[in-house]
Amino acid sequence: MRSDRHKKKNHRLAKFLLKLLAFILFLAACFVAALTVFEYSPEPSEIISIAGTSSAHPNAGETIKILSWNIGYGALGDNASFFLDGGKDVITSEEERVNANLDAIASYLDSERADITLLQEVDKSSKRSYGINESHYILENTEGAYTATFAINYKVFYVPYPIPPLGKVNAGLLTTSVYDINFSRRASLPNPFSWPMRIVNLDRCLMIDRISINGSNKDLVVINLHLEAYADSEGNAEQIKAMMEVLEEEYAKGNYVIAGGDFNQTFSSVDLSKYPKQGKRNWEASIVDVTTFGSNWTALMDSSVPSCRLLNKPYVDADKDTFQYYVIDGFIVSNNLKIESLHTKQLNFVNSDHNPVILEVTIPFEEIVDEESGEDGDDESSNG
Repeated sequence: MRSDRHKKKNHRLAKFLLKLLAFILFLAACFVAALTVFEYSPEPSEIISIAGTSSAHPNAGETIKILSWNIGYGALGDNASFFLDGGKDVITSEEERVNANLDAIASYLDSERADITLLQEVDKSSKRSYGINESHYILENTEGAYTATFAINYKVFYVPYPIPPLGKVNAGLLTTSVYDINFSRRASLPNPFSWPMRIVNLDRCLMIDRISINGSNKDLVVINLHLEAYADSEGNAEQIKAMMEVLEEEYAKGNYVIAGGDFNQTFSSVDLSKYPKQGKRNWEASIVDVTTFGSNWTALMDSSVPSCRLLNKPYVDADKDTFQYYVIDGFIVSNNLKIESLHTKQLNFVNSDHNPVILEVTIPFEEIVDEESGEDGDDESSNG
């Protein structure tokens, strides 16, 4: 009798556990279905609104200063580690530290006074940065009259992993310019992930801004980008190919083209001997063969200073000589522009896991078509 009662008890327990498992799987399926239904699915090309006003335009012979910086959504300073890089944290900084990082970032941008600034990993309303609208924060806390554009590249209402979960993410690219941006669009890049991983990953893009040049019927085209970090080499190559097609299209129109940002890859022209791989499990940036770009382009990265650090552990107390560094931030510049200088500013990763990279270029006088020559200028429909 006792044996029968024991068997019945085990049978009831097994049925309960099976029902519980079925219920959990049902909830998980409903959650994945909701993520799929509400997945951020941008069009291949979308017009972006332009904030602010400016009456300034660059002139021939004028040196233009462009700064690119992945600000790590204000939460990846020298205190941070991150789970995707082998670190232990998901939410990497307290709200007070995020605000302190953003203050320091805005202060540095003010001190540098770049004509055009390209920022990556700028949150608008994300759990990881306490819902702070970092785009507004930066615009409100930096001086000067400028225009600005913002393109979303990461929008998920809830990222369910790891434990604790990353939660809501809404982030993207921010460009500011002392010059008048007259047209802006978002161009989607190939997504290397398949469903269901696709629905919780970034939707990478190019943000393409146009600036009219005094005395010219062509545009200065400035492209802000943040390419994939964790895809395979084939996925990375597809994004590079799509990017170069856009650049070549703009160059064929006679425009002056600059693409800058976080490539998450290293150009083959860069000497990496100062930054060897420090551990077998450390993330390794793939190499982009810049000889495939052709003679119309110069690919630029400064290896004298690392542009990025690994987030496998906090930097503040680490051995700086044996830390894992990268050179993955830079620019691609069309050959109708004169490159004056490129350098990475060593900020020691205090407020971001990246250092800013600064490019100076000049539009040569001989490249400008005088408006008085009688040639018709291209309108937005032809250059857009």
